[in-house]
Amino acid sequence: MNILVTNDDGIASPGLHALARAMRPLGQVWVVAPDRERTAAAHALTLHKPLRITRVDTRVFAVNGTPTDCVNIALKKLLRGTPALVISGINRGVNLGDDVTYSGTVSAALEGTIMGIPSIAISQEVGRTFRCDVAAFYAARVARAVLKYGLPDETLLNVNVPDRPKTKIAGVRVAALSRRRFDEPIIEKTDPHGRKYYWIAGTRVSWARQKNSDHEMLRRGFVTLTPIHLDVTHHEAMEQLREWEALIERGRKGGSSGLSGLSGSFRSTRKTRATKQTR
Repeated sequence: MNILVTNDDGIASPGLHALARAMRPLGQVWVVAPDRERTAAAHALTLHKPLRITRVDTRVFAVNGTPTDCVNIALKKLLRGTPALVISGINRGVNLGDDVTYSGTVSAALEGTIMGIPSIAISQEVGRTFRCDVAAFYAARVARAVLKYGLPDETLLNVNVPDRPKTKIAGVRVAALSRRRFDEPIIEKTDPHGRKYYWIAGTRVSWARQKNSDHEMLRRGFVTLTPIHLDVTHHEAMEQLREWEALIERGRKGGSSGLSGLSGSFRSTRKTRATKQTR
């Protein structure tokens, strides 16, 4: 049984190698990861330059591309047969809430899911140290469960581990994604030549969409499990949006361009309870 291990922190990351060691009792491990850090690469593919594969060790390869590139290269060129599992991590830092849309770690698992393979993303909260041994312990337990029971169709599992010793972990909780936004996310500076440049940084602000969100559970010391579905369609909104069909079509045929006749406006359900963190 093959298991593909990848990440977005790069081939030299201690989290990657801790994860590979944790997976070896479960099957034959293949490691295919970016040749350098590709944090926040999201679900990008490399289309503007050739990809090159460097063999680092037996069944260990570096690719000069994104995490999504690595999954594609691994599945279509390197592995002998389809793996039973794709697992991405251990990321240095959490991937909570809206941050999953930027995450190369989560996107590697997303690519595995698109290809019909059970996939996991795992991230470790970082304080003074990077406790990748704690995340590796939980990665092995989650992977065993996924290999035994599977995952729902078109669903990956996003796992986040708090910055605590294993003996201090409060437990494991299934949690929804929280809201993750930033105050003043663009920092402006001036270089010695008087030209302006910018950093994407700022103060992170989290809003919980509902009780027991991933951010809240992690803050309370729980390992969080969040199922993420490929279909991001807002199905509830579709019914109201269908009223727009005739309205927009009427304008195309030369009728009134007004927006009268709709039953009502959409209402925001955003919650505003916030906590601040330094990015």
